[in-house]
Amino acid sequence: MKQVTVERREHVDAAPAALLPRIADLTRWVDWSPWEGADPALHRAYAGDPGTVGSSYTWSGNRKAGAGTMRITAIGPDGVDVDLEFTKPFRSSNTIRFDLVPSGTGTDVVWRMTSPRTFMSRIFDLEKLVGPDFEKGLQQLKAVAERG
Repeated sequence: MKQVTVERREHVDAAPAALLPRIADLTRWVDWSPWEGADPALHRAYAGDPGTVGSSYTWSGNRKAGAGTMRITAIGPDGVDVDLEFTKPFRSSNTIRFDLVPSGTGTDVVWRMTSPRTFMSRIFDLEKLVGPDFEKGLQQLKAVAERG
């Protein structure tokens, strides 16, 4: 099956080891996620030990926030893998990868989402739909990490 990939990168003046817990611990996404504030009444549920493989985050919100589950599938010094399942506004299974690449005095963070090319992904241009959100999220992650 053909796939669609959306990728954004940002240089952060922080070591990979300082960024890893901010990404691997889904409870800490509230500090930098581009979707925070999309629904003030968003329902969140976390399962598993935060920052470990198998931990998960399930959300349900308004039309903008949608609903779904993220599950950490791998954590290493070079990044984090996440399975992402949307249930609203439409069903979709995606894989997320955060690469942490040492660069100069900091880290190049690469946020990549790979999705199967489906009928819905042909209707919605995923690059335009989530690309700006990834940019916003990476800028917010940068701000949080560089503040310490």
